[in-house]
Amino acid sequence: MPTSPENLAMFEAVVCTAAAHLGAQWLLFALAEGVLPAARPRFLAVIGGELIDDENRLPAEVAGHLAVLRSRPWEIESPDRGQGWVRISMTLEDEPVGGIAARPGAGLELADTDRAILRVLANQAALALHNSQRQALYDERHRIARELHDSVTQSVLSIGMTIEVCRAELANMAGPASQIAERLGSAKDLARRAAEQLRTAIYALNHAADEPAGSLPVMLQRLSTVHQPANLNVKVRLEGQPIGLPPRVEQSVLRWTGEALFNAAAHGQATCALVRLRYLPGAVAISVSDNGTGDPAQLRRALRLSSGGDLSGLHRGLANMLDMAESLGGTLSIRQSRAGGVLLRLGIPLPLSGALGVRPWAASGPGPGIIG
Repeated sequence: MPTSPENLAMFEAVVCTAAAHLGAQWLLFALAEGVLPAARPRFLAVIGGELIDDENRLPAEVAGHLAVLRSRPWEIESPDRGQGWVRISMTLEDEPVGGIAARPGAGLELADTDRAILRVLANQAALALHNSQRQALYDERHRIARELHDSVTQSVLSIGMTIEVCRAELANMAGPASQIAERLGSAKDLARRAAEQLRTAIYALNHAADEPAGSLPVMLQRLSTVHQPANLNVKVRLEGQPIGLPPRVEQSVLRWTGEALFNAAAHGQATCALVRLRYLPGAVAISVSDNGTGDPAQLRRALRLSSGGDLSGLHRGLANMLDMAESLGGTLSIRQSRAGGVLLRLGIPLPLSGALGVRPWAASGPGPGIIG
């Protein structure tokens, strides 16, 4: 994985600056083995004003220092008094990751300030390589996520819908055809689960493992840019003063929103969607409205009739959203949006309690479920 042109230029400039500062006969920068394994080049030397990254062209003295920088970074700053050379350790997040070795110009007395400057330059060079590797990995993750979304996920969804069409036709026939229809039901469920797993993988690929999770509003902003079909334009609106919710509740809200956005584009043919997060005195509410072709009355009727039973792939996402709402002790409402499509709203009552922070429903009060 080559270093980007910008970071490579910075890397070379740092090495040349260090050599010029010392008036060095030669200067070598090298990464230790196992550090930033994808970074290139692994070392760079300045000899007689020429930049060299070919080990076969290094003089024996320089090659000897290269072996130390590569394999024994903890020995880089071993005593060098009277040797005529200097070695400076390079660190990344307080760990030795390589260093600089050099033979200063004749007559130059190396002061502590010179060593400090070399350490700064060494660390800048390491940071340039580190950032370049992170960017390359980030770009590759997003490329894979986009390919999964644009090809594999769409193919799996098409497979699931084709299976459902065939299953519905066979179910109306007598004899062996009805038995085949039952077996196709299992295949349809497998296709649905595969699509859900792909969406989870795409979301994970678009978020680095070391990326801070952030608050729910921040995570929704990220979700709006990476977790929906590319032709869906999503805006996020926040109302009220954000409050901290248990992590598992926030993750459920995030999954609910992702499902709503996916359904809006994949099934409602929507091109625009608005995610609205509202912090109210006695509840947290999130809604997703779109400009698609969905029929709220038909969706409510399908969910009520299903009662958790067999659903076509078209409505499986809505059933999942209802399950999430009920697990939070909340309600799912399905209405017409102002843009002409569907408005899905999840209301979660406050305060929260229980394992998920869920408030138990009072015996005399209304239970969770679908509201019109």
